[in-house]
Amino acid sequence: MDLFLTYTLVGLVMGAVYAIAASGLVLTYTTSGVFNFAHGAQAMLSAFLYWQLSVGWGLPVPVAFVLVVLVFGPLTGVLLHKTLMHGLRDVAEVTKVVVTVAVLLGMVSLSQWIWNPTEARSVAMLWGNSTSFELLGVRIRYHELLCLVAAAALAIGLRLLFTRSRVGVTMRAVVDDPDLLRLNGYNPDRVAMASWAVGASLAALAGVLVTPVAGGSLEANTLTLLVIDTFAAAMFGRLRSIPRTFVGALFLGLASTYLLGYAPTDWDWIGNVKTALPMIVLFLVLLVLPQDRLRGAQQRTRERTRVPSVRFAAGWAVAFVAIMFVITKIANPLMLGPWTAALAFSIIALSLVPLTGYAGEINLVPLSFGAIAVIVAYHTGVSGTGLDATLAWKGLLIGTVAAALVGGLVALPALRLRGLYLALATMAFGGLVSTLVLSEVTPRDWPIWGENTIFPAAVIAMPHLDAGPLDLDDEATFLMALAVLFAVLGVALVALRNSGYGRRLAAMKDSPAAAAMLGQSLVRLKLSVFMLSAAIAGLGCILMASAVGSVAPDNFLIVASLALVMLTVVGGVSYVSGALFGGFMVGMGFSLINGTFGNLEAGSDMYAGLFGSLSHVFAIAIALTGIGVNRNPSGIVNDICESYRPLRNARPVLYVGVAAGLVLLGLNWVEVIGDWSFAIGIFCVVVLLPVLGRIWMPERVLTESELAEHRSRAAVVPPELRALDGPLDPEERYDLDTYLGLPARALPALDETPSDLEATRV
Repeated sequence: MDLFLTYTLVGLVMGAVYAIAASGLVLTYTTSGVFNFAHGAQAMLSAFLYWQLSVGWGLPVPVAFVLVVLVFGPLTGVLLHKTLMHGLRDVAEVTKVVVTVAVLLGMVSLSQWIWNPTEARSVAMLWGNSTSFELLGVRIRYHELLCLVAAAALAIGLRLLFTRSRVGVTMRAVVDDPDLLRLNGYNPDRVAMASWAVGASLAALAGVLVTPVAGGSLEANTLTLLVIDTFAAAMFGRLRSIPRTFVGALFLGLASTYLLGYAPTDWDWIGNVKTALPMIVLFLVLLVLPQDRLRGAQQRTRERTRVPSVRFAAGWAVAFVAIMFVITKIANPLMLGPWTAALAFSIIALSLVPLTGYAGEINLVPLSFGAIAVIVAYHTGVSGTGLDATLAWKGLLIGTVAAALVGGLVALPALRLRGLYLALATMAFGGLVSTLVLSEVTPRDWPIWGENTIFPAAVIAMPHLDAGPLDLDDEATFLMALAVLFAVLGVALVALRNSGYGRRLAAMKDSPAAAAMLGQSLVRLKLSVFMLSAAIAGLGCILMASAVGSVAPDNFLIVASLALVMLTVVGGVSYVSGALFGGFMVGMGFSLINGTFGNLEAGSDMYAGLFGSLSHVFAIAIALTGIGVNRNPSGIVNDICESYRPLRNARPVLYVGVAAGLVLLGLNWVEVIGDWSFAIGIFCVVVLLPVLGRIWMPERVLTESELAEHRSRAAVVPPELRALDGPLDPEERYDLDTYLGLPARALPALDETPSDLEATRV
């Protein structure tokens, strides 16, 4: 009995922490309509700050607690709402997801910059680990009692707030009808900002309380994902009901504790199931919960997708392959590895183009589907050992088909999910893969497979594909093979978008209700596009594993998938070029930044700290690029391409750009400049060429309205230059004196004669 009570206490305490975090999530969603994927990152950042104040700087624990929970937490919520969240009211669901994911990635990068991840940090319980009292034979620490009391008080208080107070009614009205709320004399933005302040404070409270309860040291990714487990509790209450959220949180805490405590000792896999339990519950809850009816047109967005023709795409595909061929000839051989990794990630990012760009469905974990393909390809297609190991074609094909089948199996129960619910379902699948599949690193006796290991020794060495006459062990050849494959897949996706199937996907994205009324089978469309997307992700992950040589479970983390999804949407998820942008940023951008500034830091004693800080600054800047998706929904690459369209009428500007590119190419060829300088130079040419066109040949580049505005600005003469062409009249002299800060002369009266003006001038 004492053992049961002990397990019950541990489960209730963990459930209480889940309830605190989930309550903050429900509060912000209820009052703003934005599901905050960065909620866990806020808790993580608060936990690190609490450690810094209480342990690092030695402040008293109560002072550190108050500063983190009652000052830092609310300020973070207010800042997020004022700068980002208030502008996400009527935008597409994918935009809301990407913006909050960008905040999550930025906070994780910031924490890893401030607090070195290689150093172990731990936080003791409030009032110490030994301060406790005994109840019914169970030792209860005051920290655990605080968790229980705080969770119960929040459940009751927030329930009364939403149902019995005018403040709660105004909070709910912010989402239901903000215009009517404004007519009644309330400020919806101010109400929502207060809700975000309270929600962020609850996230900070959960971050401070969870680490001593869960045990272990502070680690950014682990702590972020630990609080993300509260998503299941929040969905248990359908993001609306605080009491049901509280019940769901307690169920999670008790179930995980009882599962670990009463499972047979020979079930060595039960620890993985316990870790995966929140994601299992999240997936099941999403399937059971009733969904909204099919909607008509989605929220109107500023995204305007220009569908390219197949002929146009084929021309650019040939140009892309030619450019990659030139790169194989001029690039430093040591840089070919990052180039191949970037192209492999670009192929993975292509999986998001038909699914999210064409069909409007959200998959947050493409790397998790790819992990299945890598494991299957390794076990079915790799033969030989060491340098003689090769990957057979059958392994590549079977792995790709396996990813497609898993994509279908995941999509089949989730076919009725849309928007946020579908995004959370895919995230739950990613959590299941990470905890149940990728963690199987020791041999186990499987029913059909026999004794085998899914992920042997936590490392899978993936050799290059045995392509017959093509020697893919040569980096340049492998790079060209990936370039050709990416080009072929890109043209195929453009052809698919121009086909009847692609138009049906676009119709489903724009209005599922209208598509269903016109006789389209939404089930068949969703299932087929999910399987296609999973197959492309699986193929890309196999090639990525082959490009880098070996992969570990960390290569398929949810955070890595979120970064790839976010950067692909930033580049333009409806375009093949957006996938290329996202793949290159993930596969090459981060490694180049770390490598470049790492070398500069190692080679300079005086500026070592500066270069180290700059690497973190660039990493945070890349992570935060998703914040601009709301203002730039079509993607960065599309905007650059649109800026080049007017240059078709200004050919000399294009000739200057080509000449500058050839000069940079020649300098790199003769090794006057390195690859990094060449890349920076090409980037500057690409970005600055439209600006040059607007300055040099405005009459050919600008539209009529822009040209008229340009001429009106050019016709305005600065005050200090007006007297060069003739004498100033009294009003111009008055303006000049005011501009120069001199005592202004009085303006003449309206009835003064010209002779009076002349006398005044004299």
